[in-house]
Amino acid sequence: MPKRLATRTQRLTGTPRNLARLAAALRRGDLVAVPTETVYGLAGNALDPKACRRIFAAKRRPTNDPLIVHIHELGQWDALAEVPPEALLVAGAFWPGPLTIVLPKKPVVPDLATSGLPSVAVRMPAHPLFRRLLKTCGLPLAAPSANPFGYLSPTTAQHVLDNLSGRIPFVLDGGACDIGVESTILDLRNPRRPVILRPGAIHADDLSRVLRCAVTPYRGKKTPPGSTAVAPGMLEQHYSPRTPLVLVGRATAATFKSLGSGDALVLMAKPTRRFPVPSGASVRWLSAEHDPAAAAHSLFTCLRKLDTSGHSRILVELPRGRSALAEAMRDRLTRAAAKTRPGTDVSPE
Repeated sequence: MPKRLATRTQRLTGTPRNLARLAAALRRGDLVAVPTETVYGLAGNALDPKACRRIFAAKRRPTNDPLIVHIHELGQWDALAEVPPEALLVAGAFWPGPLTIVLPKKPVVPDLATSGLPSVAVRMPAHPLFRRLLKTCGLPLAAPSANPFGYLSPTTAQHVLDNLSGRIPFVLDGGACDIGVESTILDLRNPRRPVILRPGAIHADDLSRVLRCAVTPYRGKKTPPGSTAVAPGMLEQHYSPRTPLVLVGRATAATFKSLGSGDALVLMAKPTRRFPVPSGASVRWLSAEHDPAAAAHSLFTCLRKLDTSGHSRILVELPRGRSALAEAMRDRLTRAAAKTRPGTDVSPE
C-alpha cells in the first residue's frame, strides 16, 4: 500500500467561500481535484516545483510524462510560452474549450512541469466552476487527470475519491464532466506543420479550417517506454482498467455467442435485436443510437463500474466513423487494451 499523502480528503461544493478557501490552498502549494468539461484534473500551482512534485507523487506518475497547464485568460499564456499568431487564431476559435496547445516554453515554467522539455502544453478550460477557481487563485494550474497513473480517467468527484481519497486534501465537486474524454492536443512548436498529438473533441479538420493549412491528424503515435512524452496520453498502455480489456471490431451474433459467464460486453449503441447472454455475463451500451457524444460521456464511467463488478474480461466494441469523439474513443480503448508491460502498475490502489 502506497504512503498516504493526506490524512483526509474533503469534498467541497463551489460556493464563494469554498472557492476562496481552495484558492488559498493552491497558493500555499496544496492540491485540489477539479472538474473540467473533459475529465477531472488534479490541480496545483504550475509555477511551484514543489506543488508539481506533489501532483506526480499523488498520482504515482512518472516525471517523464509532462503536465498540462491551465489558464483563465490569454494574458497568462504570454508569460508561459512563446505564442505565435497561429496559436492565437486557434485559441480565438476554440478557447475556452477542450483543446491543449503545445508551444516553446518560457523560463518561468519549472522543468519538472514539462518533464525537462523546452515546450509547455497549455489549455483554457470551459468548465465554469474551474474557471472561477482559476480566476480566484490567480495562478496557472497544472492539472493532469485526477487518477492513479495509467488508470481510467475520472469523470465525477466520486471517481476521484474512489482512487485518491486520503492522498489529496481537496476535491471540488462540479458534477459529471460534459465530454468524458481528455482534450485534443495540438503541437504548434512548428506553426507551419501543426500536428495532433492526442485526439479529443476537436477534429483535425476543424483546426485546419481555422489555420488555413493542413493539420496532420493523429496517427497513433506511441512514446517508447522510458522516453519522455511531448504531451500526456501518448504512452502505449494507458487509461486501463485492472480487468483485462479486449477490443471487438464490430459486435455480431458470433460475439454474443463467444461470451463466457464472467465476461462483460460494452456496445457503442443499444442492439437492434436480442441475443442470448450466458448467466453471469453482462451487456452494456453507451448510447441509445450511435451517438459519439453520448458514448464518450459514458465511456469511463461504464468501464469503472465493470472493473469493480468481478468480471474476468471486458469486451468493448470500437466506435465507427470519422467524428472527433469516435477517433478519441478508439485511441483511449486501444491504449486501454494494450498489454501491461512488466513493472507497470495500473491498479487504482
